[in-house]
Amino acid sequence: MSDPVFPPAPAAPAAAVHWDDPARRLAFSRWLEGVAAAHDLDPASVRLASADASFRRYLRVDGSGGSRIIMDAPPDKEDCRPFVHVARLMADAGLHVPRVLDWDEPQGFMLLDDLGRVTMIEAVDPQQPAASQALYLRAVDALLAWQLASRPGTLPAYDEALLMRELQLFPDWYLARHRGVALDDALRDTLAGLFRVIVRHNLAAPAVFVHRDFMPRNLMLPPHPGEHRLGVLDFQDAVHGPITYDIASLMRDAFLSWDEEFVLDITVRYWQKAQKVGLPVDPDFGEFYRGVEWMGLQRHLKVAGIFARLTLRDGKPKYLADAPRFIGYIRATASRYRELAPLLQLLDQAEGTQAVSGYAFGRI
Repeated sequence: MSDPVFPPAPAAPAAAVHWDDPARRLAFSRWLEGVAAAHDLDPASVRLASADASFRRYLRVDGSGGSRIIMDAPPDKEDCRPFVHVARLMADAGLHVPRVLDWDEPQGFMLLDDLGRVTMIEAVDPQQPAASQALYLRAVDALLAWQLASRPGTLPAYDEALLMRELQLFPDWYLARHRGVALDDALRDTLAGLFRVIVRHNLAAPAVFVHRDFMPRNLMLPPHPGEHRLGVLDFQDAVHGPITYDIASLMRDAFLSWDEEFVLDITVRYWQKAQKVGLPVDPDFGEFYRGVEWMGLQRHLKVAGIFARLTLRDGKPKYLADAPRFIGYIRATASRYRELAPLLQLLDQAEGTQAVSGYAFGRI
């Protein structure tokens, strides 16, 4: 199947750049004035490109050689060193990632390549999975290249302590703060036991480089026809951990859902390719897929907690609107495994609904 061709995205109206801190606005203006000449940029063209769930935001600026991206990351809230480190690792692995063209580390301003304006999530239609297969296989190719570059000791370990801290976000923020569930000692003990089982399953998988948010919203369609590789963004939290994580993230997306048939199709194609290139996936696809399910469960519990925290603590309510998708993912996995029956019962209580029987990734 040939790759689909997408028309260029129409230029969006320029969004004005607002600065809460006048001192930071002045520091930015001075920094931009200093780099504009070296990179032939037009300071007057600066506009908002996007913001993410952290304290980072991204601006776009025009130049004679095309547009560039500026990362605005307040140094008291964001550490850009992991971004720079992982960008270098990914570039060395052959991935299409933004180059760091200039970096004022003390002030948290960074000039980057602009990888385009169309994310993969904007280019796919969940109602037409066959038309999206080619793009997903390009994403799989990027993932394989990343995993093949893995070296122990290069990135932080996705170990038991980190996995457990992430899982704790679910009771602390989603259950207690968002749903108002009283977390008494008995319930906390039940959750702790469930979390130990989940982490044990996750850590049974071999360790490779993990992007940690490998999904269509963080993959970019290249703006130039000659570039086949998808652009990869939002990689600064990369770790060394379970090989099942990123494929679970790709196919059980935070912002769109696919039918089970398509999820299985891409996952098995990934597994086949991974075997061919020598990555340490389980030789039995059934066992590998079960590992992906358990890994996805950890991610979904974590992200449900994160989305609740973003709403309740950080004032970003749009993320919590996708929480029903995660609850649906969690139900689908919990209904498959006897050990997870208490989690299903807890969801019934928290959500005020009945457990969904069967196994499906239907749209929530």
